[in-house]
Amino acid sequence: MNTLDCRDKKCPHPVIETRKVLLAEPSVNLRVLVGDETARENVTRLAKSLGRGVSSAEAEGGFAVEIVPGDAPQATQAGPAVSGKTVVFIASDVMGSGNDELGHILMKNFIFTLLELSPCPDALYFVNAGVRLTTEGSDVLEALHKLADQGADIASCGLCLDFFTLKDKLAVGRATNMLDTVEALAKAGRIIRP
Repeated sequence: MNTLDCRDKKCPHPVIETRKVLLAEPSVNLRVLVGDETARENVTRLAKSLGRGVSSAEAEGGFAVEIVPGDAPQATQAGPAVSGKTVVFIASDVMGSGNDELGHILMKNFIFTLLELSPCPDALYFVNAGVRLTTEGSDVLEALHKLADQGADIASCGLCLDFFTLKDKLAVGRATNMLDTVEALAKAGRIIRP
C-alpha cells in the first residue's frame, strides 16, 4: 500500500494531492495521512465520489485514511451541454465576508485550486479590490502565471487599477475595460464567482 503523508498540509492540499494520485494510478491502494478531522472528511468524500472503498482511523499526528479500488461511480444523466467559455469573475481580494484574514486564505486557496480544473478556465476577470491579486506583491501571482501559461486570459479592470494606483504594478495579464468585461460575461457559457 502506498502512503501519502499530508499531515502538515492544510486545506485544500490533502484532497488535491490525493486526487492526483488516485487519478494517475486508478488501481492503487493508498494510505493518506492527514492532520485534522476536516482533511479526513474531505479525503474520504473524494475517494467515495471516485467509487473507492474507504476506511479511516486515528493515527499518530492525525488520521490514516485507507483507500482501495472499488466500483466505478454510477454515471449521472448529463444535462444540456454548456456552450461558451468558462469565465471566473473576481470582485475582491478576499472570499466571503466576516474575517478578512480568513478571506485572504480562502481566496488564495480558490485560485490555486483553479489549477486543478480540467480544462482550466478560459478567462479570469478581476474588478474592484480583486485587481490587487494581479499586481506586484500578490501571493497568488505564481498560480495566475500558471493559469495564463495554460491559456487563461487574465484581465484586470483598468479603472480599478487606476483607482488603487496599481496600474504600473500589474504583474500578470492585461488591463481591460468594462465593455470587454461585460461582453465576456454575456458570452460566457459558465461564470464562476467566488
